[in-house]
Amino acid sequence: MAATTVRGSLGGEPGGNETMERKPSGRRRVFVQTESGCVLAIELDRSDNAHTVKRKLQVALNVPTEESSLICGDTVLKNDLSVVRNDSPLLLTRNCLHRSSSTPCFSPTGRDLQQGDRSGPIEILVCSNQSARMKELVKDIAKGIKIGVDPIPIHSGLGGAYYFRNCFGENVAIVKPTDEEPYAPNNPKGFVGRTLGQSGLKRTVRVGETGFREVAAYLLDYDHSANVPSTALVKITHSVFNINDGVNCYQHQNRKQVSKIASLQQFIPHDCDASDYGTSSFPVAAVHRIGILDIRILNTDRHAGNLLVRKLDGVGRLGQVELVPIDHGLCLPESLEDPYFEWIHWPQASIPFSEDELQYIDHLDPFRDSEMLRMELPMIREACLRVLVLCTIFLKQAAAFGLCLSEIGEMMSREFQGHGEVPSELELICIEVRASLGQGQISPAAVKAGEKDDFQFDIDFEEEGSVLTSNKEAKLTVEKTFHFGSNGGNGQNRLYKLDESVEEEEEDEAADSKADELPLTGNEHVDPVRERNLNVSKLSMSMQDISVGETRWRHPSASRKCGYLAGTSSGNWSVNEQLPTSGSFVKLADMSEEEWVQFVENFQRLLYPAFANHKSGSVGQRQRQRLGTSCQF
Repeated sequence: MAATTVRGSLGGEPGGNETMERKPSGRRRVFVQTESGCVLAIELDRSDNAHTVKRKLQVALNVPTEESSLICGDTVLKNDLSVVRNDSPLLLTRNCLHRSSSTPCFSPTGRDLQQGDRSGPIEILVCSNQSARMKELVKDIAKGIKIGVDPIPIHSGLGGAYYFRNCFGENVAIVKPTDEEPYAPNNPKGFVGRTLGQSGLKRTVRVGETGFREVAAYLLDYDHSANVPSTALVKITHSVFNINDGVNCYQHQNRKQVSKIASLQQFIPHDCDASDYGTSSFPVAAVHRIGILDIRILNTDRHAGNLLVRKLDGVGRLGQVELVPIDHGLCLPESLEDPYFEWIHWPQASIPFSEDELQYIDHLDPFRDSEMLRMELPMIREACLRVLVLCTIFLKQAAAFGLCLSEIGEMMSREFQGHGEVPSELELICIEVRASLGQGQISPAAVKAGEKDDFQFDIDFEEEGSVLTSNKEAKLTVEKTFHFGSNGGNGQNRLYKLDESVEEEEEDEAADSKADELPLTGNEHVDPVRERNLNVSKLSMSMQDISVGETRWRHPSASRKCGYLAGTSSGNWSVNEQLPTSGSFVKLADMSEEEWVQFVENFQRLLYPAFANHKSGSVGQRQRQRLGTSCQF
């Protein structure tokens, strides 16, 4: 089914009616970035391989290349570089990393960089699918740089960001260097300690990889439906960028020209963000279209601060506004995450989709979307594309079933229960599918068998120093088949009863313990309903106490808290200031291609009964307790 769907047609053109035609090129050029952030443009000869590219880096930048690998996304490049696209960004990473977080990252001087890099001051990377608007924007920025109009650093947020201006001094773009993200080596605000490619602010989004996610969100916004501003991945050179030289940054007057790989997004003049405006006045269509995009890309950071509000002027437009979604660097995680949808409780999200919106959703093709992103962003990881496929299929079938935007968002969001999270309904479906394929991910034996391998990134195991063990002596058993029923009641998925409170579970366990102490006469009647609910209660408690994937299912409320404060422009409180980042209940990257195809087929079979079960159980359902994980930077 997956193979045939790949050949389907797109529901529209990415970012506003651009085509996917590609011009043939002769010589190729790549932009190689080291773990410390420095970038060099290298012209590739036919005889070049990974070894010769590393030699050129060593000569030009005076950086060590021994025991290092040249990678592009998931691919470690060896002798053959024919798979590398023209103007692709590559990462030079060390194979063995044994450096404390306090060790400074030394970067080449501006003079060293300029001796080896002969590219222009700003160049678009990889994407051939750029609009005339973006190309004109790049020209305006280049003219501004040429006549000496300096960019303006943005002081809010956790990462480095800059307003770039045109020759008239007007803000026209926001540039975010990948090596100045939170935890990246050249972060200008003190949030350093990791190298590019390691786990970042979100464990399922690596340091240095938010930039291409910004571009992916723009490319996936077909027909400019959600109004994502034009975005591109660029190599850009300027002295305003930050380089952490030892423990101190360069003084402004001594800074040299330095090249960075960065996301460049068109600056949209606006009046405020969604946190400063009454949400009831937002257009229903705008909220729906932004929500559709957020669901497709599993946006884990859609807070009010990254929804810009523009008041529309003119006759008959009194009180009308336009929404502009920005900051998509934490979308498309490498495994299913807990999303953060600010709009989930807005009244607009409870209004059914219009016919035009249903038609737009129906025309979406996740497999063709994946092929497009592989072509335009070759550094994107396969796990991210699998998340895109799952979430788009979920959206398409949920909308066809008749669910509204808020109901779809609720099924994708985790519930906060007691001191921890329980899996979302989407994750429960995936857990069941993996169990049906013999790949259950909630068995303690499986966890113990591959403790270190279960981490999303190896560095997490070293940094957390945690041991994946079960706090329960009793063996946790999970049935491989959970029966859905469209009529609720007896056919309900047993895992859907995880909304029982912790207090109720403890009472049930205490009652069960007392019952176990009484001698059996053989005449007792066992209530099957009570026994089923009790088993679910035990499963819920055991799930919370078992370590799966990167983190424990229960957030350690008394353990360390994140050691940073989020600087924001909107004043919204971010829970990441207080709690650790969420973990993953379901991993997708460890499946073979054959297993993945079977997984998708089984996943689609379970969706209809899951939607019916959600509908039947949503009547009179109490308000869920949710723990958002918004990160404003």
